Amino acid sequence: MEEKVLKAIQDEYSDDFAWCYGCGRLNENGHHFRTGWQGDNTITIYKPLPEHTAIPGFVYGGLIASLIDCHGTGSASLALQQKNVEKEGGNSEPPRFVTASLKVDFIKPTPHGVPLKAIGVVEEVHPKKWKVYTEVFAEETLCAKGEVVTVIMPATFKQK
Repeated sequence: MEEKVLKAIQDEYSDDFAWCYGCGRLNENGHHFRTGWQGDNTITIYKPLPEHTAIPGFVYGGLIASLIDCHGTGSASLALQQKNVEKEGGNSEPPRFVTASLKVDFIKPTPHGVPLKAIGVVEEVHPKKWKVYTEVFAEETLCAKGEVVTVIMPATFKQK
């Protein structure tokens, strides 16, 4: 049975902020990355499409960077939403984050044809700034790791 994220933070984003090419559920041409909790870590699972090929048999590195990027912003949103619920009780609308910096290290060539699993660890740096460390696996092989510094989306990003 293929592993998948059943409850994803991206499902809770308001329609105004659900258009990201990487993780926006409303972007019909996007990747539709979905990030959820797995214990104390975050997880995103994605099976690359044939067009995500770098060379035959291997995944394009830009897709991996995009996976780490969206996994990072989704993970920060999960963590702050959880913190807000614990502090205020009840449900909390998920905060939307944007990337301040992205660092990716490619460890091994990433084989095509298998689901990729991004596993994240979230660290609060400031009430509006979070850091997410992510490792990307193809089956049991660590293929890439990254660090995303995210910030709460500025009000200027909102539609008028």
